[in-house]
Amino acid sequence: MIRHIVRRPWVDDSHLPASLPPLLKQIYARRGVTAGEVELSLSNLLRPETMKDMVKAAEIVADAVEQAHKILIMGDFDADGATSTSVCMLALRMMGVTTVDYLIPNRFDFGYGLSPQIVAVAESLQAQCLLTVDNGISSIDGVAAAKAAGMTVVVTDHHLAGAQLPKADAIVNPNQGDCPFASKAIAGVGVAFYLMTAVRAELRRRDWFARRGIAEPNLASLLDIVALGTVADVVSLDTNNRILVNAGLKRVRAGQCRPGITAILDVAKRSPARLVAADFGFAVGPRLNAAGRLDEMALGVETLLCDDIHRARRMASELDGLNAERRELETGMQQEALKHLSQLSLDAGDLPWGIALFQADWHQGVIGILASRIKDKYHRPVIVFAHGSDDEIKGSARSIKGLHMRDTLELINSRHPGMIIKFGGHAMAAGLTIAAAQYPAFSAAFDLAVREQLSEAELTGELLSDGELSLSDFNLDTAQMLRQAGPWGQSFEEPLFDGQFRLIQQRLVGEKHLKMMLETECGAYMVDAIAFNVDTQLWPDASVKHVKLVYKLDVNEYRGNQSLQLLVEQIEAC
Repeated sequence: MIRHIVRRPWVDDSHLPASLPPLLKQIYARRGVTAGEVELSLSNLLRPETMKDMVKAAEIVADAVEQAHKILIMGDFDADGATSTSVCMLALRMMGVTTVDYLIPNRFDFGYGLSPQIVAVAESLQAQCLLTVDNGISSIDGVAAAKAAGMTVVVTDHHLAGAQLPKADAIVNPNQGDCPFASKAIAGVGVAFYLMTAVRAELRRRDWFARRGIAEPNLASLLDIVALGTVADVVSLDTNNRILVNAGLKRVRAGQCRPGITAILDVAKRSPARLVAADFGFAVGPRLNAAGRLDEMALGVETLLCDDIHRARRMASELDGLNAERRELETGMQQEALKHLSQLSLDAGDLPWGIALFQADWHQGVIGILASRIKDKYHRPVIVFAHGSDDEIKGSARSIKGLHMRDTLELINSRHPGMIIKFGGHAMAAGLTIAAAQYPAFSAAFDLAVREQLSEAELTGELLSDGELSLSDFNLDTAQMLRQAGPWGQSFEEPLFDGQFRLIQQRLVGEKHLKMMLETECGAYMVDAIAFNVDTQLWPDASVKHVKLVYKLDVNEYRGNQSLQLLVEQIEAC
């Protein structure tokens, strides 16, 4: 799908430091950066105590530490859950806690969140203090079961809260309606990190470290894990999240990251010294997620906890193998989905505005990625279902700008009570369970709800461009400057530029990627470019001599040499 190119308007950037290069100054201003946000200093992080129940939760955990109670961390089975679990495990160990363990439910046996069934497992492990990370805000029955079993329960989460909250001893979630914490976009791992800093402060107040002869830990050493989880969960990179991610990236570039992250970067063929946020999102995160999608996320957690680089490399290799298996599964599922949608388009004349897909043999662990791929291709909200248990099917949803996915599921649930068994999530992603027999009715209800909230123009999609680069900015120095000016990510998009070029050479590499040699229209500059995953029925095309591109500036490194390269987001013949 060719998306409409919208150039960002010029905005006043006089409030930003004059020392910034003019191009970067305008890019920052367009993204709402203030003068105080240019330097991403840890000292500018929001204060932990501004999060509702943070002090109370820290006191509960500190009580459990002092009383040597068994603390069990209950995490989610994705990258955010794995990093959240790892941060809490490592932080508490650094504080001298020996009575701490973790439990992550297998998605195929227990499903998402703190269920009564997983509480029974926690009870068998003799848990006394149960700490949820990246889940729990919707676990009404699970928290009740834990409380009935005599456990103290602290919920930490970042997902949107429903009308009813679990009756935990403390709930730390900035997306509670009355929480004053300013960053509503913080990931689960960010909430977990904040709690650990508050627990450290509470233990310091109680002279725990002095009494035990323990050096007070530097929790900033965990920011590489925090950065990984934040980027992998695709939360909006507001200022607070950018500070956390930037600090974590700096640690990795300086060679100060966990052996497990180093090992995953190695199998992914990414250089720690040149790491950017996108490497966490497209190289490290998927390999970590593969454990939870196809096997047990405990493998991902153990990789992050590992202190031995040799053992970490063995586990990273196993994660890499799982990721390759995941890619193979995804490719087959995507081909089946596209075939179905192509036939649907022929039969109906148009696709639904809200796309729902289900095939009984699809792998439950991969449906989220498939939903994202279909959403990107057709620019429509998508929910993909796979067989769950008994007569139920589980769905993973992805949305586009303009449609809040969790609110849409809430709307359907209010109109059709009982149609959705359970659901949760946030604006751009959500999960749900329905009875298999309800799938046709749900598909129609979903399409109707989307049509009511979106306009036809919003289904075409758009690419926001920072305009056409001047020749003075068309160089390797500019590419390197922009690379280091991030972290770029969700809601703080890496700069895209657009322009017309003469197409000098074109060929396929890796079966589906278009490698090009381009010349600027004025003939002043020649540059390499690559467009990934092109439609091979359209490209290469020897008849095309001029192209209109939307692209990013990139630094290509080959055999120690660096050169400018364009990463093409969209290509049109012109």
